[in-house]
Amino acid sequence: MKEQEKQRLSQLETELRNTRTSELDTLATSELLQVLHQENHAVPAAIDPILATLADLVDKIAERLQVGGRIIYVGAGTSGRLGVLDASECPPTFGVSPDMVQGIIAGGHKALVSSIEGAEDNKEQGKLDLAERNPDDKDTVIGIAASGRTPYVIGALDFARSRGCITAGIANVSNSALAQHVDFVLEAVTGSEPLTGSTRMKAGTAQKLILNLISTAVMVRIGKVYQNLMVDVKATNEKLKHRAVRIVQEATSAPGDICEAALEKSDWHAKTAIVSILLNTSAEQATELLERNKGHLRPALAAKSK
Repeated sequence: MKEQEKQRLSQLETELRNTRTSELDTLATSELLQVLHQENHAVPAAIDPILATLADLVDKIAERLQVGGRIIYVGAGTSGRLGVLDASECPPTFGVSPDMVQGIIAGGHKALVSSIEGAEDNKEQGKLDLAERNPDDKDTVIGIAASGRTPYVIGALDFARSRGCITAGIANVSNSALAQHVDFVLEAVTGSEPLTGSTRMKAGTAQKLILNLISTAVMVRIGKVYQNLMVDVKATNEKLKHRAVRIVQEATSAPGDICEAALEKSDWHAKTAIVSILLNTSAEQATELLERNKGHLRPALAAKSK
């Protein structure tokens, strides 16, 4: 690494020494934990300034998902793992295809469980890995990099822009390099880490919060949520079947046995069961109403009463 680049890296907020935690190794365990956790309190506040930008981004993503677009997260190390994690949790939570939200991590799947040295420094590989997904102008590519400068992520983002994708960059430093390569700049400046340079801590927590906000808000916008209920949850095991029954009960106030019977007739799809109960229709009619309203439950319920 060139001397000038080393100097820039050392000046990033995430790399600075934290004076509040400079004596960690001298503390009793209870005090150690208190000091470490106190640093976590700063994380939500670091996200407050980017909420308006997040709102604009969520609306743009939702528009594109409804015409076949995708969200593709790209990152290295902890950032990459968090992107893959968020993507992997969308299908069971919201009943969407695994293709709709995807995660790419530098070094591939092996990097999910072990460090792949040097993978994050390969800008060209970032481009190549994204190119395998064949992105287009309906897709949104979100780069995640605590330092805001990871070459692998920048390579992917530059390729995404060349294909007409919407791009966003999640970073934990101010004036990040990512900002020059994206349409939406999401800088949650979490400051120096309690353990110097360990961005799996405050920076990683902020990234997780931001990804939760993006994916959840987008799914609300495209009709995967009714009230605050996961009405498209996939009931693939007994625990999730019990959850589906509770969801339908919450939405309809119907007895448990009625809800379970409606779910059985609806192939355990909570949204369909809710429509069939509230409108007193068959599962087939409920499905048709939902399809006519692009899967949005409220307008489906209103359509029947018109």
